[in-house]
Amino acid sequence: MKYLVTGGAGYIGSHTALALLAAGAEVVILDNLTTGHLSLVPRGVPFYRGDVGDAGLLQEIFHQHRIDGVLHFAAKSLVGESMVAPGHYFLANTGQTTALLQAMAEAGVRRFVFSSTAAVYGEPDQVPIPEDHPVRPTNPYGLSKHLIEAMLPWFARVHGLKWIALRYFNVAGADPEGRSGEQHDPETHLIPNVLQVAQGKREYLSLFGDDYATPDGTCIRDYIHVSDLADAHVLALQALAAGHPSGFYNLGNGLGFSVLQVVERARQVTGHPIPLRIEPRRPGDPAVLVASNARAMAELGWRPRYADLSVIIETAWRWQSRK
Repeated sequence: MKYLVTGGAGYIGSHTALALLAAGAEVVILDNLTTGHLSLVPRGVPFYRGDVGDAGLLQEIFHQHRIDGVLHFAAKSLVGESMVAPGHYFLANTGQTTALLQAMAEAGVRRFVFSSTAAVYGEPDQVPIPEDHPVRPTNPYGLSKHLIEAMLPWFARVHGLKWIALRYFNVAGADPEGRSGEQHDPETHLIPNVLQVAQGKREYLSLFGDDYATPDGTCIRDYIHVSDLADAHVLALQALAAGHPSGFYNLGNGLGFSVLQVVERARQVTGHPIPLRIEPRRPGDPAVLVASNARAMAELGWRPRYADLSVIIETAWRWQSRK
């Protein structure tokens, strides 16, 4: 089987490309390199530089490579940025994905695995959050993804699309073999920012809000290792190929850690004090996001291999320390 990975030169896309290759699939990567890195494209994999909404380029790729399915990672993903530039998010995420889905329909490509987000839930009524929890995003990023989710059943009804939307919680860590890792500029994710302080690249860690309704006042998140996330995408494709019905799945470890707990665990891993500076809350940040992963485990047969927070931080530390 041959799959197109959009955003495959990025953090999650590159890890998933590695997982697909390990499973014996063929991979083609499309990325405009706005945030991706050519160095993360696995050796020997066909690469196209361009936008996921470029209908002509998509037609060329689908025709030349006879693609069996698409894994769609290409997107803007910064909550704070979406709060000040919502139009960019609806154009880049919702608009370009619509163009991708239309091109797939015209080319007869029927399998689609979508990179969604826990941000679709907004402030949760219950924790862990199940997939049937009400969807009410509190920021344009989450809404841009939810609008795509809402389109998928229509493409299924009209064009026969078979799809799975994977709602990520906080993705972290790096390939245990050191082949890929997180390379964002600017970096906005907690764990790599913590580790940059440990490396001496930052003087301190900015902690955004210490007055949330949580035990220590800082936000609580569910951290999932990027390689475990990649494995779930392979299982999702295998499920669709076997005739599994379309649907939504949470991807998280089902465990929540506060910002202060993450910092303390990073201090243990790195041996660095990691000083903090308290800053105001960021708009759009829910207090607690923790996944119920029972559906993915029961229906896709998914089992996280790197669930321990220390292991997640250690793999990220090894990746960052080599630069």
